[in-house]
Amino acid sequence: MSARRIAVLAATAAAIALPLLSAPAATAAPQSVATAAPASSCTTNPYLPWAVHGTTAVTIRSKATTKATAVGILYKSHKFTVHKTTSGAKWVYITDKNTKKTGWVSGKYVYRDVRMCTD
Repeated sequence: MSARRIAVLAATAAAIALPLLSAPAATAAPQSVATAAPASSCTTNPYLPWAVHGTTAVTIRSKATTKATAVGILYKSHKFTVHKTTSGAKWVYITDKNTKKTGWVSGKYVYRDVRMCTD
């Protein structure tokens, strides 16, 4: 490694470390838990709705298997109610509110988005 590169790395490290070393220590604790937590915590928000993801439509089937008879199609724009899921949510038992069809759809394409908590 050249002497110039070493000097640049040392100067960069010093520039980063200096503000950290000279910062005053925090001494005041929050007044209460209510003031420390944000007004809208992601744990108090309701779950996100179920939706069709990654495709425009999913086949509604009579049983929780790809070999079962197709009874309808759940389109991405349709609203639907989830009644139950199989273990690991591989299959989801739904009712399409638009067509009133009830059956199983693949959990690969029908699921809830996940909230990301930063608090």
